[in-house]
Amino acid sequence: MSAMLQLGPFQFSVDTAAYQALRREVQYRWAAQPRVGAHDALQFTGYGSDTVELNGVIYPHYKGGTAQLTKMRAVATLGMPMPLVSSGGMVFGLYVIQSVGEGQAVFARRGSPKRQTFTIRMRRYDGGLGSFLRF
Repeated sequence: MSAMLQLGPFQFSVDTAAYQALRREVQYRWAAQPRVGAHDALQFTGYGSDTVELNGVIYPHYKGGTAQLTKMRAVATLGMPMPLVSSGGMVFGLYVIQSVGEGQAVFARRGSPKRQTFTIRMRRYDGGLGSFLRF
């Protein structure tokens, strides 16, 4: 099984929770200083938030089972920053899970879903190594 992306112990892969879309947004802060008779002067003041959103579909009867979203929520409840790493080995940094959304459709006889959709939102953790080690 080859992971598409890994967040801490949780792997997103074709065999488990495969995402169809990844959206990343990195913000940069610029302070404006008004000037008389000219445009505002801008000064770079640092980085803003760095967020990643994954949208995907799980077919639990095909592969991975119905517990994939439960596993995502379990990882989120750890309340710890975790490394986010791509399949190519790119380390994005430490991220925290901000939310896990779920949708269900096409149900089997006893109500278990044959199709689950998910959205997971993560934000980069940059509290410094000292605050990370205190967990």
